[in-house]
Amino acid sequence: MAHEPMDSNPSTIRNQPVSPLTHAAITRVNDNPVPLPPPALARESAARDRARKRRVKSRRGGEWAWVVVAVAMLGIVIVLSMSVSLLIRTSQERQEVISTAAAVLPTPVDARTTFASVAAGGEQVILSDGRSVALTPWNGTSRFTLLVMGLDRRPGETGLAYRTDTMLLVSLDPTTNTVGILSIPRDLYVEVPGYNQLQRVNTSMVLGELRQPDFGPQLTMQTVQYNLGIRVHDFVAIDFQTFIKFIDAIGGLEIDIPYNISDPLYPDMNYGYDPFYIRAGGQVLDGATALKYARTRHGDSDFQRAQRQQLVLYAIRDQLTSADRLPQLIVQSPSLWAAVQNGIYTGLTLDQIIQLGLFFKDVPAENIHTGVINEAYTVGYTTAQGAQVLVPDRARLGTLMVEVFGQSYSQ
Repeated sequence: MAHEPMDSNPSTIRNQPVSPLTHAAITRVNDNPVPLPPPALARESAARDRARKRRVKSRRGGEWAWVVVAVAMLGIVIVLSMSVSLLIRTSQERQEVISTAAAVLPTPVDARTTFASVAAGGEQVILSDGRSVALTPWNGTSRFTLLVMGLDRRPGETGLAYRTDTMLLVSLDPTTNTVGILSIPRDLYVEVPGYNQLQRVNTSMVLGELRQPDFGPQLTMQTVQYNLGIRVHDFVAIDFQTFIKFIDAIGGLEIDIPYNISDPLYPDMNYGYDPFYIRAGGQVLDGATALKYARTRHGDSDFQRAQRQQLVLYAIRDQLTSADRLPQLIVQSPSLWAAVQNGIYTGLTLDQIIQLGLFFKDVPAENIHTGVINEAYTVGYTTAQGAQVLVPDRARLGTLMVEVFGQSYSQ
């Protein structure tokens, strides 16, 4: 049956509820290869010292415009990969894959073979539910790339038929001991495999779910892979409430707020407003405040918002690597998983998360490269429906991909 492409105007794309998705129902693209203010910070000096030691790197003279990816997902990817606080169920069912042009895509690899064996001699940890897991870093020999998505889903809503509010591409390269993190703007106007009209990239999740329940993540991975030319091996999709729970679970975030923020129009979880104000200075942010700090879009510029994303990203890394928190979180993983399982979807297994997390933990900060597909790599365009979108400038985009992921990103 043919499926008509959806209009690119966001007002025409509704949040269509679908049946709750079980994690076992999700497959990866490789299964079928395709071409607030809070109290003052007690340890303010330490936070300030860390902030001085690392300067947020910008690209092209600090031009971080068009940053629409909320830091919620910048944080959650570190939480997922470093805290190992989830017991993710393994995907079992296989699903249909939409064919794409082989000339556009590099040949995908089945990343699961990378995890087929665990090196002997790893430390064993007993989880609170009695399970034993090996704390063995990932010993892969080829790049592993994960698509992390934040769902614009509110309390009481279920399923995956919602636009992705945030999209992050995270790639670990064991050959260079580097990690690349690329923010993908939701207004990026791209080709979605199987549809004959260009669409906003954040609609691919909805399109996939309307095509076939539980197919949204697959189609979104295919869309990113098709348009950026980098293999996407797996995915994580999460809603904002789950991000809040995660940050609270790790004890909040220490951040040195560089300037006051006043946002009387910050959106709440029920499509209303929840004014957000925070003062400059050392703070300990709980989950709700960290989310607001990351997502607020009023009172300053997109350039400053991008810098806040970087501050939150490194604050999470600092928190998780301090006082041996990682083993504690691993032991607590069953109870943490029970608290957040309804808000996370992924094809990763617990063992895979542990291996990736331990690898990521040991990557030096200077080896973590970040980037944003901003105005330097796109051209503004207004559709026939009056929607403003961003068309990729493919002649320049390749340069950004190399800067973030390295020369071998497409291999």
